[in-house]
Amino acid sequence: MIQIRITHLFAVAGVFVALYLLSALADILLPFVLGFALAYFLDPLADRLEAVGVRRGLATLTITMAVGLALLVAMAFGLPVLAQQISLIIVVLPGYISDVQGWILQQNLAEGQSELIDAAGNALLSGLQSTASGLLLTGLSLINVLSLMVITPIVAVYMLNDWDNMVAGIDELLPDDQVESVRNIAQQIDETLSGFARGQILVCLSLGTIYALGLSLIGLEGGVIVGVFAGLISFIPYVGSAFGLVLAGALGLGQFGFDFSALGMIAVVFVIGQFIEGNILTPRLVGDRVKLHPVWIIFALLAMGSLFGFLGLLLAVPFAAVVGVLVRRALAVYLRDYVHRSNDG
Repeated sequence: MIQIRITHLFAVAGVFVALYLLSALADILLPFVLGFALAYFLDPLADRLEAVGVRRGLATLTITMAVGLALLVAMAFGLPVLAQQISLIIVVLPGYISDVQGWILQQNLAEGQSELIDAAGNALLSGLQSTASGLLLTGLSLINVLSLMVITPIVAVYMLNDWDNMVAGIDELLPDDQVESVRNIAQQIDETLSGFARGQILVCLSLGTIYALGLSLIGLEGGVIVGVFAGLISFIPYVGSAFGLVLAGALGLGQFGFDFSALGMIAVVFVIGQFIEGNILTPRLVGDRVKLHPVWIIFALLAMGSLFGFLGLLLAVPFAAVVGVLVRRALAVYLRDYVHRSNDG
């Protein structure tokens, strides 16, 4: 009993130490966290190559070259398109705001109201420009491009190559009387995290493709970048589609005016995307075994993002998966050892 209590104290102390280090070293941990995440996602592929007789080192080298080539191809074809779309939005946005202001001023408004609308439009434009500049500068200060380009691949390669050895080393440190319990919890966390993360990545990529193609077919200027961005943030339940609809609707209002057929088509794109996600993508790619409630995911993202910034956003889903599994485990033990035992007694 004393040994178990000491173990629990060490576990709690380890959690607090980890949180302190995460807060103190948040600015330099990002490439290491990304490298660890890449190794985690690619480990099943390396295991499959090992299963067919490929040595771990060769499997790691093969996967690294394949992923690097895929990223280069994606950057070569994707970045010019996204840059063109962003430039297009920056160019046409002032004209869109002026057109909407002109339409509103035609409604026989009083002079004071007209001045208020002009001031609001100018404030909106300057606010968007300052927000874009702030995001760019913040991104450059938080995400060191050199470290991401150099350190992240190195960390990913080393951890992918030594993944099985690390897992075996951690397994040897487990107490003999608790090894099966800890392994079971770790397996549940892995199933929950991998099922959600890998499935949700595919869902976000699919939604980004659907939104980008749909808005492009409508003829919305900047529709590709809006669709891609809405798809990428769809890992936050309901936020991606809502944000994309509002942004695409605002751009559509500036481009098409009060053409309700065009604006309706923009809404239809997002309705179709949500229908496909809810009935096809999420059930097939994520499934019910994940057991991460959308409200819990949103809370974890907001809490971790508020505490640890961008790094916290990356760690929010793993945090939600770990806490969810531990809470379900604690409830199961409580029901087994206390509720059911007292009822039997």
